Amino acid sequence: MPAFSPAFSNPPSFTINTKSHHSSSTPNFLHNLPTNSFPLISFRTRRHRFNSTITASLKENVGRVTKTWGDFTSLNYWVVRDYYRLVEFVNSFEPRIQKLSDEQLTAKTAEFRRRLGKGETLADIQAEAFAVVREAAKRKLGMRHFDVQIIGGAVLNDGSIAEMKTGEGKTLVSTLAAYLNALTGEGVHVVTVNDYLAQRDAEWMGRVHRFLGLSVGLIQRGMKAEERRSNYRCDITYTNNSELGFDYLRDNLAGSSGQLVMRWYYHTFSQCTFDFSFSWTNKTMFIRPKPFHFAIVDEVDSVLIDEGRNPLLISGQASKDAARYPVAAKVAELLMRGLHYNIELKDNSVYLTEDGINLAEMALETHDLWDENDPWARFVMNALKAKEFYRQDVQYIVKNGKALIINELTGRVEEKRRWSEGIHQAVEAKEGLEIQADSVVVAQITYQSLFKLYPKLSGMTGTAKTEEKEFLKMFQTPVIEVPTNMPNIRNDLPIQAFATARGKWEYVRMEIITMFRVGRPVLVGTTSVENSEYLSSLLRESMIPHNVLNARPKYAAREAQTVAQAGRKYAITISTNMAGRGTDIILGGNPKMLAKDVIEDSILSHMSRDTPYIHLEESKSQEVLSKMKIGPSSLALLAKTALMAKYVAKSENKNWTYEKAKSVISESIEMSQSVGLDELERLVEEQSEMYPLGPCIALAYLSVLKDCEAHCFNEGMEVKRLGGLHVIGTSLHESRRIDNQLRGRAGRQGDPGSTRFMVSLQDEMFQKFNFDTEWAVNLISRITNDEDVPIEGNTIVGQLLSLQVSAEKYFFNIRKSLVEFDEVLEVQRKHVYDLRQLLITGDSESCSHHIFQYMQAVVDEIVLANVNPVKHPNSWNLNKLLKDFIAISWNILDESCTGITVESLLQSLVNVHKMSDVDINDFQFSNLPQPPNAFRGIRKKASSLKRWLAICSDDSLKDGRYRITVNLLRKYLGDLLITSYMNTVQESGYTEEYVKEIERTVLLKSLDSFWRDHLVNMNRLNSAVNVRSFGHRDPLEEYKIDGCRFFISMLSATRRLTVEALLSHWSTATESQEVYAG
Repeated sequence: MPAFSPAFSNPPSFTINTKSHHSSSTPNFLHNLPTNSFPLISFRTRRHRFNSTITASLKENVGRVTKTWGDFTSLNYWVVRDYYRLVEFVNSFEPRIQKLSDEQLTAKTAEFRRRLGKGETLADIQAEAFAVVREAAKRKLGMRHFDVQIIGGAVLNDGSIAEMKTGEGKTLVSTLAAYLNALTGEGVHVVTVNDYLAQRDAEWMGRVHRFLGLSVGLIQRGMKAEERRSNYRCDITYTNNSELGFDYLRDNLAGSSGQLVMRWYYHTFSQCTFDFSFSWTNKTMFIRPKPFHFAIVDEVDSVLIDEGRNPLLISGQASKDAARYPVAAKVAELLMRGLHYNIELKDNSVYLTEDGINLAEMALETHDLWDENDPWARFVMNALKAKEFYRQDVQYIVKNGKALIINELTGRVEEKRRWSEGIHQAVEAKEGLEIQADSVVVAQITYQSLFKLYPKLSGMTGTAKTEEKEFLKMFQTPVIEVPTNMPNIRNDLPIQAFATARGKWEYVRMEIITMFRVGRPVLVGTTSVENSEYLSSLLRESMIPHNVLNARPKYAAREAQTVAQAGRKYAITISTNMAGRGTDIILGGNPKMLAKDVIEDSILSHMSRDTPYIHLEESKSQEVLSKMKIGPSSLALLAKTALMAKYVAKSENKNWTYEKAKSVISESIEMSQSVGLDELERLVEEQSEMYPLGPCIALAYLSVLKDCEAHCFNEGMEVKRLGGLHVIGTSLHESRRIDNQLRGRAGRQGDPGSTRFMVSLQDEMFQKFNFDTEWAVNLISRITNDEDVPIEGNTIVGQLLSLQVSAEKYFFNIRKSLVEFDEVLEVQRKHVYDLRQLLITGDSESCSHHIFQYMQAVVDEIVLANVNPVKHPNSWNLNKLLKDFIAISWNILDESCTGITVESLLQSLVNVHKMSDVDINDFQFSNLPQPPNAFRGIRKKASSLKRWLAICSDDSLKDGRYRITVNLLRKYLGDLLITSYMNTVQESGYTEEYVKEIERTVLLKSLDSFWRDHLVNMNRLNSAVNVRSFGHRDPLEEYKIDGCRFFISMLSATRRLTVEALLSHWSTATESQEVYAG
């Protein structure tokens, strides 16, 4: 057993022996550490302890047998076993692939594409393609895919979720499925959780794809439209989930095809149908859009489950009520919780009491908070929510006069994100910041709806099995547990429960001190910036050097370096959240990151005069870590490079900023990975008179990297002997999955490691869900007589874990409800967005086709509102029908048409009803003017005939004796309006291109205007519909009914406004380019 084992032999008690002999490797300052120790508590006699040890051993052995048998009988076992057949097939190709030259290996991509073009499937070439990728990775990255990684790639290719433990190489696994599916030429999206990981993977894994002849794109925040467009057209595109979603939404707000950035292709068909609930529908509208073909989502559980509660929103400025927010914030300060209002932490809701309403109305000098002419209720409620639920350093930080949101899952600041519905403005008012304009949603989508657009979706994560049912229900995507390459020997220690937060934090501090004395690296996971800085202050009091990683800019800037150092001896790292950090914690340190740090420390000061502020804690933390031993050759190269950097900066007058200088170094390091050593040396020799700084930095980096690899290997072996990384969780999260993500940081790739979770009954999760923990407090007090001392009993810990499961179920129901409600909007959004893309990317014929459909639909609405096919025409409201028709047609009808009388129309209808048969091609009403002969040409005649067929097949019209007469009237008035419009446009003298652009602009602006209003109405309905449950009505069903009614009304208004705007424009015959002000 390692030297630290006594610390865990009796978990409730810890002892620090300050008289023990320190090894020669122990830093001198360790002797100055505080000597206070854990309180020693003995609950058992020696015999009892001996019996407990035997019992624990038996339980462990039985557990192992049970686990082995359970694995053997599980479906996952047999699925993985089946994948091993593919592994054998891939391995059989390896000797042959290894013999290929680089050029021959690259040529395999063209060969695969030819084979696919001849009818082979991806399954036919999968094994050989995987073998090609494995060899390419070996040559370009120095990494060969393990057999279990081949299995992971096959799982992704099958459209499943691969659960692979932390450190098992998920990033490398993605190259297999990405390459194979990119061969079709339809594009592959590799989706990560942030820009840093997307850029890292595009540069790192992109070497493999580029070597094999594929194009690799990268989408980053701040990119221009042209850059995004070119990157989306690459074979493989790396992006993060939010950029992907916002690009999709922005493309569906575009006004022309030139503004689109994603791949949008449609194939036109002539088949049309008519649905009077929604309007005329062209079949091309429902073809799958090309931007979405195949996606690999990294940290898929974080994206689709954790982020699933927050829809993506694009907002526009709305009402300017900024002055109300500070007033409401002052009122909120007057109101007292429990007296004037009550709160529900679980769903962040606030309820005003009668006293609260009276006090708020008196302070605001209003008679009614909910007065529509002077509405204050929304502002007061938001101010109270900002006061109670939105805390600085927990939900947001204040930086440069702005309130910036902290992502609760990753601990990162999201500068571009804002809370909606006035919450962000309320927070700004609370903090006394400048209040930005209120917003209204113009486009929105949930991640669940976004990724459902992919016909083939896969994902990778270390923790998804607990959520498999949810993945199957929402995406029909199974979760496959991929075996680890090496056995997992991590020791997950029992959870310790504390009655008070004070006791918990004290034990966390002392456990860190215990591990630090031994030399083991420690990673501490906290749930907020506030908690991480509180623990940091405790460690400073104990003189323990450490690193902090949270949303504060001073820490976030060195995120990758901090995580890379977290596995070194004596390293103590406090992090707000480790999910999605992306950088592995390697025992002994990450040699590549360390080598980069050495290069930057050596030459950055010579390249730029800007020197960043180094935090005192950071410098102290660096002093504790063992110093790198740089060899003589590396030192010589560093000195040469530093002199060259200094000369280049002065002689060439390069005033590099600090960030630019770092960028130059990063590019040079990238060069060292893509250019061979001999080529670099040749470049340095050939360009010696030109001072080749880039190649010199690359050579220095390669030399330093060798020294760092040797140092990290030796230190890593020492850390392994000490017991590996120790992870401490300071609170249970709302999901076991997130706790497992933190645990997974220890014991990667068969390394030793241990984890410990410490839970206080005052933790936010227990308070938030109003869980009854009083019984646990009493139990702890009776057992220990000290509320600050932990217990580890199975009973109490099991009860606390059951509370965590209850929280999981609660949030699952929230996500389920969100998805069910969003499915209603999803159908509507698909209809609108497909129509928009067809209008933007389609030809002029499709645009005109929609104009004619809209005109016919408007005419149909007028006719059907005033007739009854069951009754005789003399009972129809023909007078109103004619008035509405003439009103909608403006001045485009000639005098003979506008002079139609009720009597002549009635007589014509009676005569038509008496006719035994009708030839629709030559049909005309007697006594009524005939439509202009505008249906010349096959296409226009076919369009007219299709409209008639759609009218006849309309099921929304009641059956009756006069049904055919009604349909003939609809056809006649529709032809009259459409042909008059066509003649008017032709007589205007404008070019066809100009006319089509006018039509497209009017269509899009009308549609967008009403769609924005519809989103507002649907969001309001979503907020209000739950109240109907008090009337024993299902809120979801009510939402579906009212949502459908809203949508039908929106489409009807869109059609009418479009027709009115076009007819108004052409009837006035103006030359104004301003068609419609929406």
